[in-house]
Amino acid sequence: MSLSPDDIKVGEMRESVLVDDLKRTRIVQYAGASGDFNPLHTDERFAVEAAGYPGVFAHGMLTMGMTGRVLTDWVGTEALLRYGVRFKAQVWPGDTLTATATVESIEDTPTGPVAHFTLRTVNQDGAEVVSGTAAARLEP
Repeated sequence: MSLSPDDIKVGEMRESVLVDDLKRTRIVQYAGASGDFNPLHTDERFAVEAAGYPGVFAHGMLTMGMTGRVLTDWVGTEALLRYGVRFKAQVWPGDTLTATATVESIEDTPTGPVAHFTLRTVNQDGAEVVSGTAAARLEP
């Protein structure tokens, strides 16, 4: 997949439902895949009694990875030059997450055109859980 500056416009947006009703199973699967077995994400008793949370919650990097899909589904993985996020709120089992990518600018660089994006993921209540930026190479 490759996009040219003619295929994408400043202000254009893409939205994607990343997960509908996040299951604890998916959080535990991510723990296994990532090797991050922090008990805040895997042990209900620890999360509640020792840490004072209402229960386990998703890894930030799981949310980051899911958020990136709205962009890679649009521009492809090969075009991605930079991707970074800020974690704004916890993601809980049962949450539904929706991500939006918006083209902020298209820049001509010595190596070709680059699109700059903002990203935002919200839960079912509209609370922002992740915000971020990314850049992707476009075909000249």
